[in-house]
Amino acid sequence: MSALRILSRTKLYWGLIAIFLIGVFSSPVTSKGSNIFLSYGNLLDVLRQVSTTGLIATGMTAVIITGGIDLSVGSLMAICTVVTAMLLTMPGATPAAIMGIPAVAFIALFLGVVITRFLFTNLARPAAGQSHRAAQLDMTRGVALPAVVGVILCAFALWFLLPQVSSKFGVLGVLIVAPCVGLLFGALNGIIIVAGRLQPFIVTLAMMVTALGIARLTAGQNNAVLPVYTGSNATEDFEVLRSLAFGVIPMPGLFFLGAIVLYGAVLRFTPFGRYVYAIGGNEEAARLSGIAAGRVKIATYAMSGLLAGIAAVLYVAQYRQGKPDAGAGLELDAIAAVVIGGTSLMGGRGSLAGTFCGVLIFGLLSNILQLHNINSNLQLVLKGLIIIGTVLVQERNAADLFAHLRLSRKRSVHTPTSAEERTIKETQSRTIGGNANETP
Repeated sequence: MSALRILSRTKLYWGLIAIFLIGVFSSPVTSKGSNIFLSYGNLLDVLRQVSTTGLIATGMTAVIITGGIDLSVGSLMAICTVVTAMLLTMPGATPAAIMGIPAVAFIALFLGVVITRFLFTNLARPAAGQSHRAAQLDMTRGVALPAVVGVILCAFALWFLLPQVSSKFGVLGVLIVAPCVGLLFGALNGIIIVAGRLQPFIVTLAMMVTALGIARLTAGQNNAVLPVYTGSNATEDFEVLRSLAFGVIPMPGLFFLGAIVLYGAVLRFTPFGRYVYAIGGNEEAARLSGIAAGRVKIATYAMSGLLAGIAAVLYVAQYRQGKPDAGAGLELDAIAAVVIGGTSLMGGRGSLAGTFCGVLIFGLLSNILQLHNINSNLQLVLKGLIIIGTVLVQERNAADLFAHLRLSRKRSVHTPTSAEERTIKETQSRTIGGNANETP
């Protein structure tokens, strides 16, 4: 493999290194002469700040690889921040509890049925060489036992969550309820897109507006912000989501890294991941090859909603509040990070390793601009220009653009060749009735 091809394949990582070096060499220093950008506290802050966007971008990556888009993740996160804040601070049958408890019960029942059927189907796999889809389950293994397992999981979830309604939810309770609410809304996105055969842009745009209204209705007209103070109006154990895991890495960063690793492994090494890429490459061909494209797409939107719910819990822990507009504009930051990471908006190409680099590039760039006290409006302009430039490089269109410019320049200074001069003379001669080969 040539050095040029290696450089082309690793250009994203070189871009991340370049941004990091710019931050190092342009960083202001403290009165003691230490580099502020390289300080441990500053780098931890960068990881903490990008974790929310990173979780959203992780779910968005799989959606975009399938050729879709999810504009509703910001509003879904907003709903989940409201649900989280209300569960932590308000005992009783609040709108958050009325929304969240049934969502958890339904998802527990559904997962119990699906996982049990999946296990029995694989155990009943026929002779080698035949697809596991051909396995036929009887009523006991196909219906009765999955239903029993689902009911048991549902009952266990209710047993764990219902006692907390009368008091206040703890950190584990909200980490179960809020992601389930997000998952349910995300799955609804996917179901409408698949069943209605609608464009993801339209469906998720409608969901973005609808979810924003639901978030405001849930919070109430007089609650623009729902404050959360651990040890005061919320349980003390919620503070753990603001701490450093093992004294080294912020908890939000740990969730982000865990999501990248786990979801990246799923996309890279499992049949589900191969189906995601196949659908993005050519959905019709994927259907004809036997892939349940509809189910895969619903699963990607559901996972996007789930990760938005986890991001919401971390947002509440970080900013100590739930807000109906907490995720305003976050979907655009997530899409930008995904595209910077090399995922094609046309689908079929991308990786979570690239998304990870894109999120870090976005976060480091913001940190560098803030350290230099750049005007916030100018920051937006610079970010937009960098996004366009990065996408041109990632999509390999920059070389085409420069080639086009060079070609246009050559055409502007073009001189006619001898053949072209002869053609011009012949045309002029025919116009006046002569012969270009005649001598005067």
